[in-house]
Amino acid sequence: MAEKGPTDTSKEECAAQPTDPGNGSDTGDDGGATTSPPPVSVSKFMMSNKTESTMWLLRLFTLISTFFFLFPVFGIAEGGQFYQRALLANALTSSFRLHQRLPRFQFSRAYLTQALLEDSCHYLLYSLIFITSYPITLCLVPVAVFSLLHATAYTRKILNIIGPNSMPWLRSFLDKMTMHQQSLFKFIACNEILLMPASVFTLLGGRAHLFLPFFYYRFLTLRYGSRRNPYCRTLFYELRVAIEHMTERPSCPTFIRNTCHKTMRLIGKLAPSS
Repeated sequence: MAEKGPTDTSKEECAAQPTDPGNGSDTGDDGGATTSPPPVSVSKFMMSNKTESTMWLLRLFTLISTFFFLFPVFGIAEGGQFYQRALLANALTSSFRLHQRLPRFQFSRAYLTQALLEDSCHYLLYSLIFITSYPITLCLVPVAVFSLLHATAYTRKILNIIGPNSMPWLRSFLDKMTMHQQSLFKFIACNEILLMPASVFTLLGGRAHLFLPFFYYRFLTLRYGSRRNPYCRTLFYELRVAIEHMTERPSCPTFIRNTCHKTMRLIGKLAPSS
């Protein structure tokens, strides 16, 4: 094997510099410790990820608007405006996310079919359905919990830039959110299901437009057939098993048993084929 010359050795050292953060910094005469690169500021990090930063800020705004709707410290009239702001921010977040997930826009049936398969499209339609209706508190629960879950990873990145040990209470909260993620997704699916009868009762109470239950039914069928989020479909199955187990008990009245069975058959007919 040929012996390496000085030129070859210098080329190898230069090539190794990008993979070792310390190679690009100054060293002392005795070859001691190297100086670390200057830390990235939060503002520079957010400017380098403008789309993700915008979605993160919109999710925080959704959470803040939901809070002020639930606790109308500025008045009940202002609370109704925060309801619309939360849904509007969620619609914008879903639009950004849908833009990331889909290829370039094409005015075709195939593109529309692909868009309807995305969860972000589902919640874009969800926001448009409820933004003009009478405020329904249950409507903001899925929006707020989704915003909280999806903002977790980006918030953790921000905390790492601020400092490895910054805000330990917030880090602990984010860890708990990640730990109970599946339970929270099931909680969201439960709210999505309960909103169907809630929309009917809202219509009967004269506080919703005529098409609200029909539009929401279409949304629920999209959630039932979601590829990335099967929790709605799973929860429907678990509810059916629980109701069947309850109605099989001898102590269950015949009227309740027959009503439950008829309701389950009706839901089975309305459910989309999976």
